[in-house]
Amino acid sequence: MKLSFPYMGPTIVYKKLFELLGHDVVMPPKPNKEIIDLGVKYSPEFACFPFKVITGIYLKLMEKDVDTLVTSGGHGPCRAGYYGEVHKKILKDLGYDEVEIIVIDSPRDDYRYFYEIVKKLKGSSSWLQVARTIKIVYELTKALDEVEKQIEVLRAYNENGVINRIWLDAQEEFYQIKSARDIEKTRNKYLAKLNKFKDSIPAEEDRYRIGIIGEIYVVLEQSINNQIEEKVNYFGFEVERSQYLTDWIRENAFPFTGKELEEIEKKGEEFIEIEIGGHARGNIGHAINFKERGFDGIIHLKPFGCLPELVSQSVIDDLSEKYEIPVLTISIDEQTADANVLTRVEAFLDMIKEKDMREVM
Repeated sequence: MKLSFPYMGPTIVYKKLFELLGHDVVMPPKPNKEIIDLGVKYSPEFACFPFKVITGIYLKLMEKDVDTLVTSGGHGPCRAGYYGEVHKKILKDLGYDEVEIIVIDSPRDDYRYFYEIVKKLKGSSSWLQVARTIKIVYELTKALDEVEKQIEVLRAYNENGVINRIWLDAQEEFYQIKSARDIEKTRNKYLAKLNKFKDSIPAEEDRYRIGIIGEIYVVLEQSINNQIEEKVNYFGFEVERSQYLTDWIRENAFPFTGKELEEIEKKGEEFIEIEIGGHARGNIGHAINFKERGFDGIIHLKPFGCLPELVSQSVIDDLSEKYEIPVLTISIDEQTADANVLTRVEAFLDMIKEKDMREVM
């Protein structure tokens, strides 16, 4: 099968997974204005923004004769659970009725369904090869996330271009790996490179840290969140996201894991008592967790049309007041301008520094 998938975050991980399983993999295009406009044109008007972006990606992939699209399902009442079916209908209406969309849901939802999907995707690979591939890809994801977390700290105190060059080189080299040993070697190489910049980190009392929460697609994919992490780093603030791909894999793909998320969601029950889908309750829990860990502020990314995050936004003010932590909510859609995001982020971070200075005085 000639296979592809939506572009989201560390896309090289998905490509490596399917290549190791023996598939002919086509890299999806990175979201840009052309893709977004295409997705908006052929998506329902009130569909959430990630749906529209993915629609545009799929339509561009049709130009490369892709016959199979692999994506993940939704969680709870979130409409993401219907993405696959609606995208099938859109593609069929446009004449691409031979394209198969394979939706991977968490094994916790239906073990038999998950088994059948894995059986289909493994192709001619043996189950031993599948196990080795999963181990390699998971270790690759962990290594990428570990390096990226260091990037999100050091970029706040060093020139963006220098740190970004290291990050780009690391991603390129990680893609060339063939074994778990190669992963560890590459991981150690780039952590050592970054360690040379550790002296630039100021004393603990002089550090500022921002937690980023929100819907997973706009949190992970910088091409549609206006490079929010780089903007925050540019003003001298460290960044940490509520979600990394390693966390998502551990929480959704592996049985008997995900206890950390359960603890985080427990904190969120104070403001959202029931499961409403997506990452709404988890995001509230992460916001409280960031406060408990001494973070200075929260940026909440909300895609337009995302119902779970709309609920999250409705309780953000109460959370901010009770826990005395400033929160900036940014709505992301096809109309979001880079200059607008930059201005709002700069004003928000200036407010945090001024508040801190007043408290010291």
